[in-house]
Amino acid sequence: MRRVVITGTGAVSPYGVSVGTLMENLFANRTAVRSMREQWEPKIRDLSCWVGAPVMEPLDPKSIPRKFRRGMGPTAIMALLASQEAIGHARIPESAFSSGRMGVSFASTTGSALSMEQFFMEYFQKAEIKNLPSGIFFQIMSHTAAANIAYAYNICGRVISPNAACASSSQAIGLGFEAIQQGHQDIMLCGGADELHPVVSACFDLVHACSYKYNDEPTRTPRPFDRDRDGTVCGEGAGAVILESEESALQRGTPILAEILGFATMADGTHMAESHTQSVKFCMKRAIENAHGEPGDIEYINAHATGTEVGDRAEAEAIRELFGDHAVPVSGFKGYLGHTLGASGVLELIICLKMLDQGRIIPTRNLDNPGEGCEGIHHVIALEERKIKTFVKNNFAFGGINSVLVLRR
Repeated sequence: MRRVVITGTGAVSPYGVSVGTLMENLFANRTAVRSMREQWEPKIRDLSCWVGAPVMEPLDPKSIPRKFRRGMGPTAIMALLASQEAIGHARIPESAFSSGRMGVSFASTTGSALSMEQFFMEYFQKAEIKNLPSGIFFQIMSHTAAANIAYAYNICGRVISPNAACASSSQAIGLGFEAIQQGHQDIMLCGGADELHPVVSACFDLVHACSYKYNDEPTRTPRPFDRDRDGTVCGEGAGAVILESEESALQRGTPILAEILGFATMADGTHMAESHTQSVKFCMKRAIENAHGEPGDIEYINAHATGTEVGDRAEAEAIRELFGDHAVPVSGFKGYLGHTLGASGVLELIICLKMLDQGRIIPTRNLDNPGEGCEGIHHVIALEERKIKTFVKNNFAFGGINSVLVLRR
């Protein structure tokens, strides 16, 4: 088994384009959550949740050549922009793209929601499709991000698109890790993307998972682990990381940001919408075992922490049971970014890599008083100066899909 390292990162976050923009706003304790009522109410009148975390910086689709752009909705556009930054950061040579030794593992929850809306508006209102652009299918298909990235860069290796809701990009990274570890590829471009649309928030609304008490105070939600939490807030964005074998990175002389040690993903088989403590605990345990480690080796846990009543409690209980008295620092980032769905795992992982580099742990925003069942673990509630070496990244999705990565400096 080969060692797998990370050599590049790229981001389109609710704050804007670039990893630098993301980190500048996080370290300044700024939230990206804002009221969406004005934009959404003309389309859906009966939402409970009127807040979201859209990308604040206007994107420039025309920076992408038209022959590629035709098959891209906002999800794929954000994915490509994040990938461009990651490829540049890692200094991947053009010769690698078509070599067959570089692949793509890039995910989303669905294809472009905006493109779906355009399709069905024509279909239902006019019963016609001839006025639709010919590339709309490529915008809607579930693997739109992975396929469009591979096409734009002429990448000829494996193309994987694990569409697993909120665990999508963690799975994408894990599958890329395994492809390199087992020698199938030398380099993998991994990540995830999702766009914010009222239909996306409406789906969370229908299962009572969205925050609704803070529509007039958007900066106060979501509230991961807090006793006053009332659900998550949907956001959007894309993140990309370059994975490669340690041998490849050393041969190219590119700086190594971190090493991926372990990965586990599994279903809990108990409920479609509610996390289960023992399943979350088992997935973390399996990931640490896959990394040939023990719970005592972990120095930080980046929690999934969506701000839902059941999900946060299950994750906190699982951490408490598995790590016991180790007092491992725990924080989550959705109080800043909202829940960026298919992008959440990779964007949050990128933040963790920057925290490793700077020796600072970003706290959980809006966590004032841990709720019942969320006590007994070391919540980071203020910016903490701490050098950490090995950490766990959690992501859990509807459908009972758990995904956990273990990384080290």
